[in-house]
Amino acid sequence: MGMEVAADVLAIRNLMVNLCLIGTPAAGDGAWVLVDAGLPYSAGIILRAVRQRFGREVRPAAIVLTHAHFDHVGACKQLAERWDVPVYAHERELPHLTGKDDYPTPDPSVGGGLMARLSPLYPRGAIDLGARARPLPRGGEVPHLPGWRWIHTPGHTEGHVSFFRDADRLLIAGDAFTTVRQESVLAVLSQRPEIHGPPMYFTTDWEAAERSVRKLRALKPTVAVTGHGVPMSGELLERGMLLLAQNFERLAVPDHGLYVHQTE
Repeated sequence: MGMEVAADVLAIRNLMVNLCLIGTPAAGDGAWVLVDAGLPYSAGIILRAVRQRFGREVRPAAIVLTHAHFDHVGACKQLAERWDVPVYAHERELPHLTGKDDYPTPDPSVGGGLMARLSPLYPRGAIDLGARARPLPRGGEVPHLPGWRWIHTPGHTEGHVSFFRDADRLLIAGDAFTTVRQESVLAVLSQRPEIHGPPMYFTTDWEAAERSVRKLRALKPTVAVTGHGVPMSGELLERGMLLLAQNFERLAVPDHGLYVHQTE
């Protein structure tokens, strides 16, 4: 199950969204980390992946989140309680993880695909993890993942972050950009790899989103796991990120919509 993008990083596709297990197959209890938590009702899928990866069900040290949209935190509460572990996210995402604030209304008018048109039906309410929800350290360290750092990449959400390991330039980008046209059902089903901006229907600050893509492009990642689409590497990734960064407004920003031309 999943695609091994490094000896200690397994990317798992949960229907239309990706999550990662970071830890070698020999990792023991408390010696690995889950990045994002998939769609609602996906706890069983994630637990099976854990058992296949590590040979048994072992607890992670923590769950870390790129952001708190429903397709990235679907099993978060159930798993955090089962494993009795903390959940780390950017401080601006915490209201969505402590029951205090729902996400803004999605925009079904952008993107032109069925996934976009259905977006008003997607859950946008906050979940409540209580004291388990904790802010990522302000210095950029990722708890329990030495060698990794988190990078604030807002735009898709205010508190969106990406995770980067300098040693091998491996990037977990969340929804800062994608490798599939997420607005289209046909594209989601085919999973043909091509770099796109963040999912249009849930992105609320396009100027910040453009700055985030340029920030990630400057890292020159060799491998990228995005929240939607297949992991990408090498020249295809390099060319695609360069093209997106240089032509973001033309390629990624809708020409109309609720959140077009809004700033931070």
